[in-house]
Amino acid sequence: MIPASKFRTAGLAIILAWGWKRAALALAAGALSALAMAPINAWPVLFLTFPVAVWLIDGAGAGRWRGVPAAAMSGFWFGLGYFAAGLYWIGYAFLVDAPTFAWLMPFAVLGLPAYLALFTAAGFALARLLWTRDASRLLALAISLTVTEWLRGHLLSGFPWNSFGYALSEPLALAQDGFADRAMGHDVPHCGDLRQPGGPHRWKLARPKTLARAGGGAGAARRHGRVRRRPAVAAADAVQQGQAAHHAAQFAAGRQIHYAAKAEVMQKYLTLSDRASGPQSTGVRDAQILIWPESAFPFFLTREADAMAQIAELLPKGTVLITGSVRAPDLPAGVRITRAYNSIYVIDHDGNVLQVYDKLHLVPFGEYLPFQDWMEKLGFVQLTRVQGGFIPGTRRRPMEIPDAPRALPLICYEAIFPGDIAARDERPGWIINLTNDGWFGISTGPYQHLQAGAAARRRGGPAYSSCRQHRNFGGHRSVRTYCRTARPRH
Repeated sequence: MIPASKFRTAGLAIILAWGWKRAALALAAGALSALAMAPINAWPVLFLTFPVAVWLIDGAGAGRWRGVPAAAMSGFWFGLGYFAAGLYWIGYAFLVDAPTFAWLMPFAVLGLPAYLALFTAAGFALARLLWTRDASRLLALAISLTVTEWLRGHLLSGFPWNSFGYALSEPLALAQDGFADRAMGHDVPHCGDLRQPGGPHRWKLARPKTLARAGGGAGAARRHGRVRRRPAVAAADAVQQGQAAHHAAQFAAGRQIHYAAKAEVMQKYLTLSDRASGPQSTGVRDAQILIWPESAFPFFLTREADAMAQIAELLPKGTVLITGSVRAPDLPAGVRITRAYNSIYVIDHDGNVLQVYDKLHLVPFGEYLPFQDWMEKLGFVQLTRVQGGFIPGTRRRPMEIPDAPRALPLICYEAIFPGDIAARDERPGWIINLTNDGWFGISTGPYQHLQAGAAARRRGGPAYSSCRQHRNFGGHRSVRTYCRTARPRH
């Protein structure tokens, strides 16, 4: 235990710090706070770093204009340390095509955290305006950061990544009681409500060995009977655990692939999909639903008859494939295709396309450029190098899948926006999130993606659901009926 006298002395030293020492303290406290995020999940560190934030705002009162500018600067340095330490992995994406994009890496690794730090600066400044001399100033800081975090998740298409409240999504006891949702300002039914059996939504998980994974994952729930804990656990074993399943997506994301590699890419997916995952497994013949990841094909899938025929030959009767793929827009014959949709297809055993979903929330600088035409004239291009950028979809709605509950499709970081996940009158039976995190290598980024998606789904997901997120760097996880997370199995 730290003696109270030393604790007070440290606090006083921080309050009286000024100039570069004050900036360094804020920067260090922010960087340490990033340890609370996935995959480290050292959430108790916030009990050390947030008192530093409080003392910095206390000390700002010595500055001009009620200390608001000084508090804002402290917030900026705190946010810069936090986001730079937490989002360093974004730089990996600029190394996939290093000759073209590597020079932009410093701007992304430092520029994005600097932009996000402006919201933390605003939060500290607003807190200073509401500041008091007693313990109620902690409430002022909490309210202020809630407001600015909400703004961060909405302005300029939003980027609610590594919200401070996500630190409380990993301890199961806190997440189970919905505390993490309240910490992020969520005012909808939380996980504590989801534990209550009965009511209008009663689910029984799908029978064993009805789901398969190849470079992806799926969870399903069947609307029948009572909620039971044993099937919720068994569902993790019902999914084929093909150990090499993630290699196909790594193959696509980790190197530049062109149309000439079509046969090689397809063969990898076909081989991995029908690979037995254990002595009792018979490959894809055990599966009711087979899932491939976010688009990794170097071609328009449904325009390649031979590829669709291979899929039809692979799938047993009654099995459907859910896969990501780029989709060409409907254009008159002879018109050159320059843009595309980032889509999800549901394909049956006859090779028929049953459902299509086009991604709505595109990634800035990844799938499109702000002021696209103007920036392209200046020579800029987004990471995916699609001229004109990807085309956004028009509507998200649950997909009808044979012999399964309706599924809500999400692609990549769409899963981190809880307000966009589902309309209240279109509640899905389960949620599927296809993503390609191979861009970011073996880093903390894919783990944070999973954490953010899980936290968002606890707000926007249905009452009883099993949600799987494909991660192509070596595993998958399920956000399960009782808001628990199943561990990856390799």
